[in-house]
Amino acid sequence: MNVLLINGSPHAAGCTFTALSETAKALNENGIATDIAQVGHTDVRGCTGCRKCAEAGKCVFDDIVNELAPRFAAADGLVIGSPVYYASPNGTLLAFLDRLFYSSHVDKTMKVGAAVVSARRGGCTAAFDVLNKYFSISGRPIASSQYWNMVHGNSPAEARQDAEGLQIMRALGRNMAFLIKSIALGKERFGLPQKEPRIATNFIRAST
Repeated sequence: MNVLLINGSPHAAGCTFTALSETAKALNENGIATDIAQVGHTDVRGCTGCRKCAEAGKCVFDDIVNELAPRFAAADGLVIGSPVYYASPNGTLLAFLDRLFYSSHVDKTMKVGAAVVSARRGGCTAAFDVLNKYFSISGRPIASSQYWNMVHGNSPAEARQDAEGLQIMRALGRNMAFLIKSIALGKERFGLPQKEPRIATNFIRAST
């Protein structure tokens, strides 16, 4: 069992990485392998809605999205970490996630997800809400902790002083490990939930 952790910060060893590392440590202690990938420093363009990925099986823009797609598909869980700059996740990370989730035509059902955010002071809950929507649109159970998954600090040293934030990260790792194991047992015994053929509608109506 393994979890892919995405570091959406442009800083390889910054506050977001500090939080993700604490979660990864707890996952490891509970028998889950982890892999932290940094994407926040890369040059990632947004999705253009061309839908060519449906034909090619991958995004037409061949960058870190396609590079990480196989690891994304193979992972039993995904943790998305982002710094908060303007009350929302890092823009590079959002472009990456839009294309990754849209172009990866693999079954994401019952693969556990969790969001982690870091900020000097404010905007954490707004960013947290945005990231969780990637899980809820793709049939992924969301792992929770004892509080919202956030750490505070303007540097890694300050983030490491956030004793409550780090405890939240450890609790998240333990809860996520338990959920991944429980789903594996449930899948073995009961299988995955039945899926209906998808119905897609819009609300545009011709005028009369």
